[in-house]
Amino acid sequence: MLIDTHAHLDSAKFEHDRGEVISRSLAAGVNVIVTVGSDLDSSRKAVALAQQYPCIYAAVGIHPHEASRVEHDDLAELAHLCEHEAVVAIGEIGLDFYRKLSPPDTQRELFIAQLELAQQANKPVVIHDRQAHTEVMSILRDKAVNLQGVLHCFSGDREMAVQATKMGFYISFGGPITFRNARMLQKLVRELALDCMLIETDCPYLAPHPHRGQRNEPAYVRLVADKIATLKEVPFERVAEVTTANARQLFGLSATQGYPTLAPIPGEGRKSSL
Repeated sequence: MLIDTHAHLDSAKFEHDRGEVISRSLAAGVNVIVTVGSDLDSSRKAVALAQQYPCIYAAVGIHPHEASRVEHDDLAELAHLCEHEAVVAIGEIGLDFYRKLSPPDTQRELFIAQLELAQQANKPVVIHDRQAHTEVMSILRDKAVNLQGVLHCFSGDREMAVQATKMGFYISFGGPITFRNARMLQKLVRELALDCMLIETDCPYLAPHPHRGQRNEPAYVRLVADKIATLKEVPFERVAEVTTANARQLFGLSATQGYPTLAPIPGEGRKSSL
């Protein structure tokens, strides 16, 4: 069994075949998917999908790109969404200094506010970090005391990874580790212990080889696990076992949560507590 710890199943790219995509993931042994919000609307949709499909859980949060569009009551609504039984994390949150679609200071303020929300809600965090390694780690050291989380689609170096794991964070790898030119990431995978790792797709983005450039989907997380097994020279089953246990620990999922159901069962979806 595998867990895709970071997907965006609310994306319009899945609008016409979302059920088939989920069925393919289950057929591939991906029995749990965490679908992740990037703003309030996508967070609401993530919760709705989790209500519809027993194999789906939600993370709710506001991406740094959206920081300049946050309104006064948005964090209060986010806190309300956190009360739903299917919400297992706050995310994705963090800093993005690559595109800077929102001013850096505004990104920082929102990042810290959502870390504080995670503290209040007692939820782990899903961290987005792009070309902001030093600041992300500084804020986590200062504001994420006693929080667990994951650095999703990790792009830092070994030193950053080691520091993060000492702080209680997992390192998540996706499709880029399968790319032929990803030598630094592949070296990091060889050096890190499996106990520190999660796997993800970030679908519909960053499809692994040989699907690079196409729409990504949760079934392809199997290719990520297979690449890790090759790089670390361990059986695929070992990678599946350990990364699944890691994900269950982080998100508070019992061994019985996540069901091999190919379609929603009428009357058996989660009930909204909102």
